[in-house]
Amino acid sequence: MVFDITQLRKIRKQLDMTQHQLAREIGISQSMVTKIESGKLDPTYSYVKRIEDKIMHLTKREEKEAKDIMHTIVISARKYNLVTEIIHLMAKYGVSQIPIIEHENVIGLITESSILSKTSEEIKSKKASEVMTESPPIIDKHAKWEMIVQLLNFYPILIVKESGKLAGVITKADVIRCLK
Repeated sequence: MVFDITQLRKIRKQLDMTQHQLAREIGISQSMVTKIESGKLDPTYSYVKRIEDKIMHLTKREEKEAKDIMHTIVISARKYNLVTEIIHLMAKYGVSQIPIIEHENVIGLITESSILSKTSEEIKSKKASEVMTESPPIIDKHAKWEMIVQLLNFYPILIVKESGKLAGVITKADVIRCLK
């Protein structure tokens, strides 16, 4: 991405900053910010780079991470649980997918689609291990918003781990809730 200095005023307003605040953050005078925004001053490359770096830093600082979005209470099941038990859990907690856990690791996922792919007679006797799909992506609690959104375009749920342990899950509904 190429930084467009002519958009400084718009960017500053999106960051909800005054000229004075931005100037202080960058380490330049407020009058210089005013002149740049009005087009009366064409700053040197080093100033443009300084402004760009600071704006990138300020924007990234406000970007949500997985830890800000995730559910820390994870409804899960084991590979030996009957699918009928998992259907009961899904209905009870209002979820559309349940991670299958073994020894603190997610080994698969039961989704509404994986259940619907079987006949009602098949479901009655099946265990989770016989119906589960592959494990969804596992991300770190510091994974950034943009990466989370991109992954959710391809997967129904993301698993969040911290220090090798299951810390939470993120679904599309969680991301949409954050947009309010």
